[in-house]
Amino acid sequence: MHKRVVITGMGIICAIGKNAEEAFISLKQSRSGIGPITILKTKNKDNIPAAEIKLSDAELADLAGVDIKNYHTRTSLLGIIAAKEAFESAGNKCGKPDEILTGIVSSTTVGGMDKTEKHFYDFLSNNKYSQYILTHDCSDSTKKIADCLGIRNFLITVSTACSSSANAIMFGARLIKHGIIERVIVGGTDALSKFTLNGFNSLMILDKQPCRPFDDNRNGLNLGEGAGYLILESEEVALKNKKEILCELTGYANANDAYHQTASSPDGFGQYLAIKQALEKNGLSKEKIDYINAHGTGTDNNDLSEGIAIEKVFAPNIPKVSSTKPFTGHTLAASGAVEAIFSIMSIKHQIIFPNLNFSEKMKELSFKPVEKIITDSEINHVISNSFGFGGNDTSLIFSKY
Repeated sequence: MHKRVVITGMGIICAIGKNAEEAFISLKQSRSGIGPITILKTKNKDNIPAAEIKLSDAELADLAGVDIKNYHTRTSLLGIIAAKEAFESAGNKCGKPDEILTGIVSSTTVGGMDKTEKHFYDFLSNNKYSQYILTHDCSDSTKKIADCLGIRNFLITVSTACSSSANAIMFGARLIKHGIIERVIVGGTDALSKFTLNGFNSLMILDKQPCRPFDDNRNGLNLGEGAGYLILESEEVALKNKKEILCELTGYANANDAYHQTASSPDGFGQYLAIKQALEKNGLSKEKIDYINAHGTGTDNNDLSEGIAIEKVFAPNIPKVSSTKPFTGHTLAASGAVEAIFSIMSIKHQIIFPNLNFSEKMKELSFKPVEKIITDSEINHVISNSFGFGGNDTSLIFSKY
């Protein structure tokens, strides 16, 4: 129960980079990935921006090193690319299991919907069966990632809306602490689909301009796609195998206030509990937190409730706060892992990334987000927030090792 959990590898693909290095450069240069939709075939491509990865499925398959004919969804392709980078960056060889007991906890919300959409009308019109129906299930991407990496010991798929991959990270850490496995790849993957685009549009929470989290004039979120994965190991195993330790996962908590199907509680109660309990988990005083990578979607409801929760925990001394979703869009199930990686980058490079597009402080809050990149602050402890539909709220704490 007292095992320390460390991060030894990370991998990412999103609208601002095909790997961790490219994404970091974009963050440093304040280069957003939000723009016109060109890959997804949708009637909304000219009026709703998104953070797409500008590669076709065939190009993604080449990057992943798999045969596109083997019924890979865009979701699984993104997951394989990010997971392979994470696995290999930690000094492991894909497809060659070693003696370390290894598992995978992966997450997605959209699953194989991108392929289901393409073949649905064929099925309706002529009852033509497609093998792609087998890829619709959320667990398909987990299995394909595990097959690629050679993982056989433990596989599980998490789907808790926008907190999915944060919960995958938390669950993976608990597996290690309880001695069930020694190493686990954790994260999430989601591709853009008409289903999610139209669904969020029906909720009237999509901004037709680049999103502006924590801005008084915010008008909604931008969807994105991507994948992010981390390699968690027990400290004992990592040191024994002389792994480079990027940082430590020192705190985590999940709280579900169940306020509403698609909205956060207006008083921020669920988010407050997640942040407070994550701090209690590692015994860290709130004054030690140097930066909060906020969930920060840009919607009226989320930013106000998250801001209230942050103030309840930290006022009057609010740490630096920013949302990185104006870079990547909201990558749904992948967002928790994507932003966990950005949090680790903040610690590793002692950088706080800016909250793009911000102009006016919210009247209801006492603080405003970071507007420009900060390179002169000491960063030892970072909170990464991920809040999902149904009030499923998770906070993670990453600490310098």
